Amino acid sequence: MNADGPPLARIADRFASLREEGRTALVPYIAAGDPSATTTIALMHALARAGADVIELGVPFSDPSADGPVIQRATERAIANGVGLVATLDCVAAFRADDRRTPVVLMGYANPFELLATRLGGLDALAGRLRAVGVDGVLVVDYPPEESEDFAATMKAFGIAVVYLLAPTSSDARIEAVARAATGYIYYVSLRGITGSAALDIASVAERMPLIRRQGTIPIGVGFGIRDAAGACAVAELADAVVIGSRIIEAIETAPEGQAVAVVEPFVRSIRDALDEASARRRRTPAKKNEEHHP
Repeated sequence: MNADGPPLARIADRFASLREEGRTALVPYIAAGDPSATTTIALMHALARAGADVIELGVPFSDPSADGPVIQRATERAIANGVGLVATLDCVAAFRADDRRTPVVLMGYANPFELLATRLGGLDALAGRLRAVGVDGVLVVDYPPEESEDFAATMKAFGIAVVYLLAPTSSDARIEAVARAATGYIYYVSLRGITGSAALDIASVAERMPLIRRQGTIPIGVGFGIRDAAGACAVAELADAVVIGSRIIEAIETAPEGQAVAVVEPFVRSIRDALDEASARRRRTPAKKNEEHHP
């Protein structure tokens, strides 16, 4: 196994910087190939300009079992455009030509990764390809830790983070297993169901966060059900990162032709600004309390 260089550190470095600054990470999701591969690259740059700390790039797959109708339609449009994992990697490579700083995590399902690994000659070849184009991490929805040991070990050997999902129904044993296996960050699904299927249940998130925090110091991102600045700021009180997907895909879907970037960039920037304002308020609050007790 040849990892071809030192571990990639963009994700860890970004979370470390945010922690020092007292800020919450913003992790927007878009689907590669929706509405086109060329627009995907432009959207990735727009997300970075708007303040994205990590970009989650969806890998099109014909049976996205965890995704609701909005992301399913995005996947269908991408597949109709001929975009799969190989074309997704081409998008990352094109993005990296101008942006070497913003972490990119591929989010998808096992089938495309396994198929490409077979075509390339094995997991080492797959991981080498991901690393070469500039992928920082992978989140394979249907790969729990106990069923992806070889995949995860190979990715980590090539410096690629492996992100896992946790849900409100995750047992204590599953939380412990994910916290032990995950690198980069943990993605906590805030609701029971598919993407875009229900309103954010912040009380449930608040209840579960301490159980996950006890397992270690790996950052925790929360996604599913976050649709606006208010929801993002509520999550930011509890988590290290806010993940927004379906709401961005809706903006892409309803944008006038050729205007996806013009619609998405200000929306994401509004979330970034709201998160930063909330972070600034949290930083000021302890000082005010100290002033009250120590005139």
